[in-house]
Amino acid sequence: MWHPNNPIRHQLIETRWPSAEEAAASLLFSPIRVGRVTLESRTWVPAMVPWRATEEGFVTQNILDWYGRFAEGRPGAIVVEATGVRDIPSGPLLRIGHDRFIPGLSKLVEVVRKASGGHTRLFIQIIDFLTVRRRPEKEKYFARFLNLEERHRRNLVEATNDGRWVEADETEVRAFLASAPDEIHDQVLDERELETLRFGYRERVTDTHLAHIAELPKVLPDIFAAAARRAREAGFDGVELHYAHAYTMASFLSATNTRGDGYGGPREDRVRLPIEVYKAARAWVGGDYTIGVRFLGDEVIAGGNRIEDAVWFGVEFARAGFDFLSVSKGGKFDDAKQPKVGQAVYPYTGQSGFECMPPVTSDERGPFGRNIPLAAAIKRAVNESGSAKPVVTSGGIGTFELAEETLRLGEADIIAMARASLADPDWFLKVKLGRGDEVRRCNFTNYCEGLDQMHKQVTCKLWDRVNLDEPGVAKSDDGKRRLVAPRWETM
Repeated sequence: MWHPNNPIRHQLIETRWPSAEEAAASLLFSPIRVGRVTLESRTWVPAMVPWRATEEGFVTQNILDWYGRFAEGRPGAIVVEATGVRDIPSGPLLRIGHDRFIPGLSKLVEVVRKASGGHTRLFIQIIDFLTVRRRPEKEKYFARFLNLEERHRRNLVEATNDGRWVEADETEVRAFLASAPDEIHDQVLDERELETLRFGYRERVTDTHLAHIAELPKVLPDIFAAAARRAREAGFDGVELHYAHAYTMASFLSATNTRGDGYGGPREDRVRLPIEVYKAARAWVGGDYTIGVRFLGDEVIAGGNRIEDAVWFGVEFARAGFDFLSVSKGGKFDDAKQPKVGQAVYPYTGQSGFECMPPVTSDERGPFGRNIPLAAAIKRAVNESGSAKPVVTSGGIGTFELAEETLRLGEADIIAMARASLADPDWFLKVKLGRGDEVRRCNFTNYCEGLDQMHKQVTCKLWDRVNLDEPGVAKSDDGKRRLVAPRWETM
């Protein structure tokens, strides 16, 4: 555990910021080519879902303010939050599944260009996801959702040693199960039924008995490609195909994908759809547009991918033509904690979620640079294969020293800072100007992640109660928090 005398505490508190001259000569603030665009620096604000879109998935003024505020810090690039490629309800999450979303997304591009003075490149992360439902009330599950079959009756007879359940009225069977203890459910229901009862219903890419799941390889390439085309029309500098965490494409890559249709099983088959999606997107947007990929260096789940798989995928992605490789870790549904009744399972609550975004109270190792070795292994293999495609790393990087050392050692080409830039959107500009001692430093308590879990508007505890009486400041729905960080007083 983290405690006052632990060296981790000193990593969090003590750091040496560079002078303006040192920053100017650093790798962190040197340019890099990413596909068809050049970043002025190797600094990157990765996608964070702030829950500020409309319920229909449209850009709002709060979205514009959010990204405009990050742009004021002039990072090399910003990746707009995970944005749904289908035209389906998904709550206050951005969507790009129809042309009607293009005007709002175009406005977002315009705001970022203006706020950064043209210094920041803007990508958008596009995702697909399968159905996940809230954990039901036990009575509702047995009354409405359980498909009662003969096997349930037989199992119930065996569990209770009472033969009357074979002929009992269905309503009586359902009522009994609704009031029965967990031990009875364990004996009567199968594994997936128990999961639906205790965690909520969740589709998997291996549910090929469902027609729409079986057809995913046929429909997803064109859906992603159309979304990429809209991103280009809206003015984004590129797209990041999201193949990480708990989303559909990550599930196709996973070693847990046992589909028998040529899209599961061996790695060669599991990578097939992700490559087909990329090729379809490339065909629609052309060769002069940047397309990158976000994928996992380690799934951190039983039976899941490990770094050896990720290294292999990274080489394949580079060969296929992806313009950058962004490496993450964990964040899976498979080991998530049981949600409360009425809530949906959240993929950052188990060990894989812990490894995805570890807090400072995690362990003696702490969150600092924890995922860098994964990116380093992938970059090494990609480079040895003859490719120079840039690799993006992230995870607990909050100091110039750690960022610069990572680049100097060749462990990555670009440094992504999510929590650090949320704590201080001006991090990059302050450090570049030699004023790093003015940085508002993230203390990695995951306050922001807690808000995300509840689907509340994401903010940082270091600034969301500051200057609440500031004229015109946008506030959270409950009026208790400001939604963007205070402006940096540069003089």
